[in-house]
Amino acid sequence: MNAKIETRKFKQIQLGDSFFDTLKEDYPGFEQWFFKKMDEYAEVMYDDTGQLEAFLYMKVETGAVIDVEPALKEGKWLKVGTMKVNPHGTRLGERFIKKILDCAIVQGITNIYVTVFAKHTKLVDMFMKYGFEESAVKNSGAGQELVLTKALDKVKGDILMDYPLVQTRGKNKHLLAIRPEYHTKLFPDSILNNESIDIIKDVSHTNSIHKIYISAMKGLGAVKPGDLMVIYRTKTSNMKAWYTSVATSICVVEEVKNRNEFTNFQEFVKYCRAYSIFSDDELGSYWNAKGQVYVFKMTYNIALRRRLNQQRLVEEVGLDKDTYWGYFPLSEQEFEKIIIKGDVYESLIID
Repeated sequence: MNAKIETRKFKQIQLGDSFFDTLKEDYPGFEQWFFKKMDEYAEVMYDDTGQLEAFLYMKVETGAVIDVEPALKEGKWLKVGTMKVNPHGTRLGERFIKKILDCAIVQGITNIYVTVFAKHTKLVDMFMKYGFEESAVKNSGAGQELVLTKALDKVKGDILMDYPLVQTRGKNKHLLAIRPEYHTKLFPDSILNNESIDIIKDVSHTNSIHKIYISAMKGLGAVKPGDLMVIYRTKTSNMKAWYTSVATSICVVEEVKNRNEFTNFQEFVKYCRAYSIFSDDELGSYWNAKGQVYVFKMTYNIALRRRLNQQRLVEEVGLDKDTYWGYFPLSEQEFEKIIIKGDVYESLIID
């Protein structure tokens, strides 16, 4: 399934689509609300047959939120007005959670809230997994809903609860190279301008906030949970690395496993399959490879707004041109320069 998220006006979206049936059942007056929004925008995703698979409407509110109990504090809020994702095992919901958080970061908003019926337990659990908290209730003609909030100016010291914020103090930093054929499938928000959106499919390793990468490169045994990984897309085929190899993203390492920690191949595949771009045959090759093989589970936190090619990484950041550009540790100064020159939103970085 193609996985391009599109921004469309409500008037361009068919309210008669069966996708909206459950929303009409849950919310009396949903159709009237929808028609009032005709010139506003929503984020949508369609499958290859034109069927709607996901819908997200957000709005910015200023002031206290007083139609909930207790009221939410005075300030600027990003309200998730409506979100529905058809569940089909590809972790599309995670991608839309990331979309919400990215939207808040881009607009400089530190407070987010969403109302959800308690009966939608999987949706509630997913929001709470990424740091949303139950803060109030909302009573309306539709019944009582939970009010979940997330503050992007506070950290709890937990990789998932703090997502997408990145804590840098006391964390080791590394650069990890990933080949182009794997890179954009894993990191869809870091796609290069000359790549086709068609290669981004609705699959779990594309949609997920979590990524698994497997490598046998030397030195990777030094990587620990909590470390920061700068993702480096290797050169475009038949072109020079100096110009086409680029740093694109920053991930936080959740877990590091050695292949020897898995009891058997089935356990190895089960752990890797949901978040990895590797086929079962490729996983088999890693399982049977000689030497150390490392499995990294990471969260995809930041797409650099300005990609830094190898030339800039050498001339402006100070990396060694003659080093092996597969994996190497980064100094504090090198990492800080990548953050600055990559034009990362300051609010994403917690010192």
